[in-house]
Amino acid sequence: MSEHKIPISLVVVDDHALFRAGLVSLLAGMEEFHVVGEAKNGAEALDVIAQKNPRIVLLDVNMPVMNGVETVRALRDAGNDLRIVMLTISKRQDDLLGAIRAGANGYLLKNADPDELRSALLMIVSNKSVLAPEITGQVMDALRLSFPKSSGELLTDREIEVLDCLAKGLTTAEIAATLMISKNTTKTHIRNIFNKLEVSNRAEAVSVAMTQGLLE
Repeated sequence: MSEHKIPISLVVVDDHALFRAGLVSLLAGMEEFHVVGEAKNGAEALDVIAQKNPRIVLLDVNMPVMNGVETVRALRDAGNDLRIVMLTISKRQDDLLGAIRAGANGYLLKNADPDELRSALLMIVSNKSVLAPEITGQVMDALRLSFPKSSGELLTDREIEVLDCLAKGLTTAEIAATLMISKNTTKTHIRNIFNKLEVSNRAEAVSVAMTQGLLE
C-alpha cells in the first residue's frame, strides 16, 4: 500500500446511477481510497456526509433537488471543512466560478482518466487545490476580468490632459482654451474624471491622481 496506510474515506454524489456505480467501482480498485457512502443529490448528500464524516466528497454540479454549488455552500455554511471536489461534465464558467466561490477545493471533468483522478484526490487530501487543465484558462480569464483596473487605465489621454490642467489650477474656460475644446466638452471631461476617480471636487481629483502616480 502507498504512504496512506488508512484508506481515505469518500462520499460520491451524482444523480446518474450508472456513472455513480462506475465511479464507486473504480475507486474500490484504488487502495488509497474507501467509499463510505453515496448519494443522488445534494440534499441526500448532506445526510450521508453527516453520518459518514468522509475526508473527501466527490460532487456533481448539475443535480435535482439541490445542485452541487448549493451543496458546497451548505457544507461550508455549516462549518464543514472536508475536502470537496467537483466532478462534472460542465465547463460553464458560472458553474466553475460558483463552485470555487462556494468553497470547493477542486474542479475536475468526468473525462479524466483514472490515474489523473487518483493524483488529483491525493493532492486534495494534502490540502492542495486542483483544476482540470481544460478549465484553468477560464479561471485566469475570469480573474483578469474581475481584477479592478487602475484609475490610470480608466482615464483617456484627453482626460489625463484635463487632469493636468486641473492640477495647474486652470479654470474651466482656461482648460478649454488651452486644449482648444469647448467649455461643455471640458465640463464633460471633468465630470468623467470625478466619476472614474470617485471624487467630488477638483482638489480631491488632483490628490488622488498624484497618489496614484497619474500626475508628477
